[in-house]
Amino acid sequence: MPEPQEIELKFECAPEDIGRILDAAPDGEDDTRELISVYFDTPDLDLQKAGAALRVRECKGQRVQTFKRGDGMAREEHEAPIPSDAPDPRLGPLPDLLPQGARSELKPAFHVRVTRRQRLVQFDGAEIELAVDQGEVRGGKRTSPISEVELELKSGRPTALFGLARELSHAAPLYLSFASKAQRGQALISGRPQQAHKAAKVELVADATIADAFQAIGRSMLQSITANAELLRRQSDAEGVHQLRVATRTLRSGLSNFKSVVTDERFEAVKEELRWLSKACDQARNLDVFAEDVVEPAAKGPAWPTGLAALKSEIEAARERAKSDVVQAVESTRFRDLMIEVTSWVDTGAWLSRPPSGELARDFAHEVLQKRRRKVVKRGKDLAGLDDAGRHKVRIEAKKLRYAAEGFQTLYGRKAADRFIKQLKDLQDELGELNDIVTGETLFKDLGLSADAAFAAGELVGRRAEHKPDHIAAGAKALEKLADTDPFWG
Repeated sequence: MPEPQEIELKFECAPEDIGRILDAAPDGEDDTRELISVYFDTPDLDLQKAGAALRVRECKGQRVQTFKRGDGMAREEHEAPIPSDAPDPRLGPLPDLLPQGARSELKPAFHVRVTRRQRLVQFDGAEIELAVDQGEVRGGKRTSPISEVELELKSGRPTALFGLARELSHAAPLYLSFASKAQRGQALISGRPQQAHKAAKVELVADATIADAFQAIGRSMLQSITANAELLRRQSDAEGVHQLRVATRTLRSGLSNFKSVVTDERFEAVKEELRWLSKACDQARNLDVFAEDVVEPAAKGPAWPTGLAALKSEIEAARERAKSDVVQAVESTRFRDLMIEVTSWVDTGAWLSRPPSGELARDFAHEVLQKRRRKVVKRGKDLAGLDDAGRHKVRIEAKKLRYAAEGFQTLYGRKAADRFIKQLKDLQDELGELNDIVTGETLFKDLGLSADAAFAAGELVGRRAEHKPDHIAAGAKALEKLADTDPFWG
């Protein structure tokens, strides 16, 4: 029997835009209420580690216990009325999830208090609950504001949920978010500042279908994209730019790896928009790498090249301009539309009705990984004899192989997969160094550097280029090891 699921979309929204969202929504009777939710966990955070959340919510004198698990648009959900403020550890999946001793150790972790305006609307043949939450999450002495719009499908097709989201997002800025209130609370009580989000390892069960695999990869990358975009809208963060770019490129590579299955009338548009987002991060990332890997080490060295102080200052100014460009991208209407469109396509696209989507992912993975491995070995056969463009192509193929290997690895033995991916990473590191050397040679053309800064940049690029033969030799050796390493997919 399938687990009960809620199907919803969540968006961040500025408090001052709430009225415009409600005015743009279909008519319906509003119900306003105060909701107080207390979230529970064990001292060892067993629920958080399991990707689950347990809350007791009080509203109008009634108490409801809710258990949620999973990420993305559809999550497992179990609800039951209870007589007191304390959760009942016998309900839902809790007896299976928590050890016997841990069930009695459930304690309040944080609480959420919001004013909710709720409206049941009809849209495109579906019944959808629109909820606007304003309030805060509190853990100890720490607080964090909440201003969210949620759309939950009560009946009808999920495509209607995205249709309504598109309409509302054009009335006021709505930023798709996969962070639940539970995750916000868990982050708050940890005391850690908001950090760049590295996509989690994709977990696939042995009998996962091709559609399951693609959706798992897509949802994981979308979660990372939205989390890093949220971070960058709030503060400048070099690692946030990097992880945003990595997640976007990984998802775009996934389109290539799954092309034979997921191609439909929206495929090219999705691919092109992801390319736009990735390109929007390129300049900021290239400048960050040059500053951190070249300029900063030179500044710590015994002999500064002439003009280094000027170069440091001008590179920092260029980095800030480039990061500002990234922020403009993730604040834009184009980005908001992209997140809704790609999420809609991953979860409800026409490609899902194609027969191959239901076949086993393990069989499909074998074909993809074999093909990608052959391309890397073939293209890199004479790495030393290739020009820069040729080595760049090997790097791109190695990156696609790594993205595929990491996406499919949980279908196979972890040790063998980790060993193969380690060899692949060694190759990527050397090819990445070579690419950074080539990029550094063209990075400054449009920056308008002063004469002193340009002189220092040229000297540093020249110093780095001296190591090019070493990286080529190390890359060739890494490629040999990769070719000799048994593929973990058998």
